[in-house]
Amino acid sequence: MSEPYRPRPTRALENRYSRTLAFLLETAVPPGQVLDLGAPNPLADRVAGQGFVVHHTDKDLDLHPHSVKGHEVDFVTAFEILEHLVAPYNVLRALPADRLFATVPLRLWFASAYRNPTDEWDRHYHEFEDWQFDWLLQKAGWTVVRRQKWTSPTGQLGFRPLLRRFANRYYAVEAVRDHTTSGLDEK
Repeated sequence: MSEPYRPRPTRALENRYSRTLAFLLETAVPPGQVLDLGAPNPLADRVAGQGFVVHHTDKDLDLHPHSVKGHEVDFVTAFEILEHLVAPYNVLRALPADRLFATVPLRLWFASAYRNPTDEWDRHYHEFEDWQFDWLLQKAGWTVVRRQKWTSPTGQLGFRPLLRRFANRYYAVEAVRDHTTSGLDEK
């Protein structure tokens, strides 16, 4: 689980990393302490390169959602991680900071959910519609204060690659913890 994630670089991946980092840097100002959910990865390396100290999780977050507690950080990043969890709600509730930056893949009507048959960590249990992800965050005690969507053109030929040029694939949000929501504090 804590092995670094080092995907093969592609134009689409580079585009996602650049857009995600730009979204983060619109309001997150270095220096600062960051908890990045998941294993070390190239995007977290870029965040660290901007002057942030980045910490990672090292457990299966479905089985150990409270393992995120105990980190003293300015904010949490969850870039392309929550869709891999069966129960992201539990992790979202347990996050140690009052600020969250997250991206998730949006459900595409013309493509099945992503599944790598040879790697159990590289599968999407969820691919959200924007309203579903907003609702999950709200139920977990977060308020979305900023959002952005973008496409993921692959540069390949074909009908589905053509659709990917126009259909939003990624959804980025900045959220703050809602301390006024009743029943969210653990007793």
